[in-house]
Amino acid sequence: MTAEDPAYQAVRRDGVLRVSRSGTEWLSSGWNGGRWQSEAAYNISVPEEWGRQELGAYVSSRLERAGYQDGASINRDGKLDSHARQPGPALLTGVDIVDARGAHCGPVTAYATAGISNPAALPMDPADGSLPPTDAQTGESDDTESELGTVNVIVGTTRALESGALANLLAVAVEAKTATLLAETGFPGTTTDAVIVGHDPAGDSVEFTGSATRVGAATRACVREAVRSSLRVHYEGDEYALPDSVADATYGVSTDVEATVFEPPGAGAQDADPVPSQNAEIGHDGQD
Repeated sequence: MTAEDPAYQAVRRDGVLRVSRSGTEWLSSGWNGGRWQSEAAYNISVPEEWGRQELGAYVSSRLERAGYQDGASINRDGKLDSHARQPGPALLTGVDIVDARGAHCGPVTAYATAGISNPAALPMDPADGSLPPTDAQTGESDDTESELGTVNVIVGTTRALESGALANLLAVAVEAKTATLLAETGFPGTTTDAVIVGHDPAGDSVEFTGSATRVGAATRACVREAVRSSLRVHYEGDEYALPDSVADATYGVSTDVEATVFEPPGAGAQDADPVPSQNAEIGHDGQD
């Protein structure tokens, strides 16, 4: 590998993007996410006719078909964990993997696929809306597609990160994705976006990953370039059109419900509520 090669290598095969570096510890916000220690992370493109199904079996079959089902995941204690069914964290997207783009800067590499057929708008002057009736991913019926567009990002750094720094890197990557999408599309994201971040436990130790740090700044730059490049190649032809609004999209949501603002009571307030016990029952005032 030369100095110009990304530290996290990627291969596209049979609709799957494999991003790899030996010994990486990953943190995923996607399905079956959380912490992983594995050789690779994956981004899987699903076909247009794809409907809801058992995700574990589907992911495993796609990785096996692409020749990537090559070992179980091992947790940070060296034991098989609940992720052992697949070789690493995986994301799903309706975007063709040929539209994946990568970028590298300093100690960071990022890969992205981006499509906005299911935008999620957040108006600053919300109408009189309500919460969705379900906690399902999109609120769609079972016979429709779940991953219509999606912006997926996989980030890796050669630095060794403290636990808090790895979690913060996920936030930094999401922030960069959101800023890029707002600038390029007018939407902060889609209904199904997900991010995976990884670090090298054997690398030089880093305690912080905020925007002013080397790792944080490199992550912001890489995510911006990768997301913007994937967006542009995805929409450069006549096959897809970037929606002008949620109403113009194949599927989308606008968060029009308005939350109730309140001021936390001071420590000396007479009516300050004590910290509830873990056994306290959930009230029936509409909060959950």
